[in-house]
Amino acid sequence: MSGGTFVGMPAFPEAAREAVRDETLRANLRHATHTIRDKRAKAVAELADWAELREAGRRIKDHTLRHLDRYLVQLEESVTRAGGTVHWAADADEANRIVADLVVATGEREVVKVKSMATQEIGLNEALEAQGIRAYETDLAELIVQLGEDRPSHILVPAIHRNRGEIRDIFREKMADWGRPAPQGLTDTPAELAEAARLHLREKFLRAKVGVSGANFMVAETGTLVVVESEGNGRMCLTLPETLISVVGIEKTIPTWRDLEVFLQTLPRSATAERMNPYTSMWTGTTDQDGPRTFHLVLLDNGRTDTLADQVGRQALRCIRCSACLNVCPVYERAGGHAYGSVYPGPIGAILSPQLRGTGSEIDASLPYASSLCGACYEVCPVAIDIPEVLVHLRERVVQGGEVTRRGVKVTLKPAKGHAAERAAMRAAGMAFARPGVLRLGQRLASRTRRFHPRTLPGPGRAWSATRELPKVPPEPFRDWWQRTRGGTSEGTTGDTTEGNAG
Repeated sequence: MSGGTFVGMPAFPEAAREAVRDETLRANLRHATHTIRDKRAKAVAELADWAELREAGRRIKDHTLRHLDRYLVQLEESVTRAGGTVHWAADADEANRIVADLVVATGEREVVKVKSMATQEIGLNEALEAQGIRAYETDLAELIVQLGEDRPSHILVPAIHRNRGEIRDIFREKMADWGRPAPQGLTDTPAELAEAARLHLREKFLRAKVGVSGANFMVAETGTLVVVESEGNGRMCLTLPETLISVVGIEKTIPTWRDLEVFLQTLPRSATAERMNPYTSMWTGTTDQDGPRTFHLVLLDNGRTDTLADQVGRQALRCIRCSACLNVCPVYERAGGHAYGSVYPGPIGAILSPQLRGTGSEIDASLPYASSLCGACYEVCPVAIDIPEVLVHLRERVVQGGEVTRRGVKVTLKPAKGHAAERAAMRAAGMAFARPGVLRLGQRLASRTRRFHPRTLPGPGRAWSATRELPKVPPEPFRDWWQRTRGGTSEGTTGDTTEGNAG
C-alpha cells in the first residue's frame, strides 16, 4: 500500500467487474449487509428523536470544522495539561516517522494495535515493519485480515468478505506463524473461532509494552480521547501497555464533553445496531498507577485541510465511521470493498478518498462514478452527509479539471481523458433542445429508422451500453402523437386536455 492506495489497483470499473463474478463473495456480502441494515433499522426506530439527534450531530460537526483551527489548539493544550504529548503530522510519511521513532525510543520491537482507520490509511504497519517492528492487530476482523495477508473490505467489519469456513482455514494455517497456534480440531462455529482468537491474542496483550490506537472522538475541552468497540480488545490495548500512541485524524475533534451525548447514541445504533457500545473507553492524558505511563497523540492531516477548503466536499469530514452507508449501497453489496482501492470503501470512500488523495490516479478519478446516486447512503447517514451531492461535485472536478489545493500547494488538474465523446454529446443535445425545429426533426428521424438502431452504442459509448439496455425508440414521436390525438401542437394549449394527463 502506498499513500493509502493499494498498489496496482485498477480503476473501479475493472476491479468491480472481477468482484461481481465471485459468487461466494457476493453471497457473503449480501448476507452480512442485509443482516446489519435490518437490525440497524429496528434500533433507530426505537428513538422518537432520531431526526433531531441526526441534525444535532450535523451541526456539531459543521461548527467544529468551521473553527477547527481553534479547537485543535485547545485540544493540544488540554492533552498537554493532562500529561500527554502532542505531535503534528502533515502527511502519512511524517506520521509514520513519528510513530516509528517513538516505538524505537522505548527499545521495543513489537506493538499491539486496536483497530484504527487512520493507521491503515497511512500504511503504518508496513512502515513499522521496515524499521524491524512487528505490529499485531487485535480486532478480531483485523486479525483475520492480517493472518490471511488480505486487505480490509469494510469500515466496521473488515473481514466481511470472509465466511466462517474461510476464517477457520486461515486460523489453522496461519496462527502458528504469528504466535500461539489454533487449537487442534478447530471448527467453524463462532464460539470456537472467537476462543481461538482470544487465546492467541491474550499472550500478546500481557507481553506488549507499546500500544497503538486510533480514536472515534477527541474532546477539545478536556483532552479526552474516546474509543468505542464491541470485543474488549481495545480496552486491553489502551490500559495494559506502558506506552500508548494514538494516531487520529484532525477531523475527529469535537468541542465539549457534552457533545459526546449525541454521538454515543447515534454511532452504535448506526454501526452495530446496539443501543450502546459494549466497550466505551475514555482516557485523558496519564494517571499515576493507572494505565500507560506515557501517552502520545499524533494529529494527522494527510489531505484533510485541503478537503476542508472545498465548501461542498468538506461535509465528508463529518463522517463518524459508522459504515451505515456501505450496508445500504447496492454498488458496494455487489462489488465489495476491495474494488475501491482504499481503506475507505463504499459510498463514503467514494467521496473521501479522492479528496484526501486527489483525483490524479486512475482509481481515484473513477471512484466518484462508483454509485447509482440512489440516495440511500444519505438517508441512513447519522450526520446527514449528502454523499450524492459530493459525488456529482467530484465528477464535475474529474471531467472539467481545474485548480485545487494539495498539501498547501495550488495544483491544476487536467480534464479527464475519455470524456471527449460525452462532452460532445452533451453539446449536441444542448443545441437540439434549444432549437425546437431541430429537435422535432431528430425525433421523427429516430422513430422512422428505429428498426435499424443498434443494440449497443458504437465507439466510446460501448462501455456505457455494455451493462445497460438502450431504451427503445417509440414508433411515433410525442409531438406527432399529441397533434394527432389532441388536434393541436405540443407547444401550445390547443385541444381538450381535461380527459386525464397526456404525460
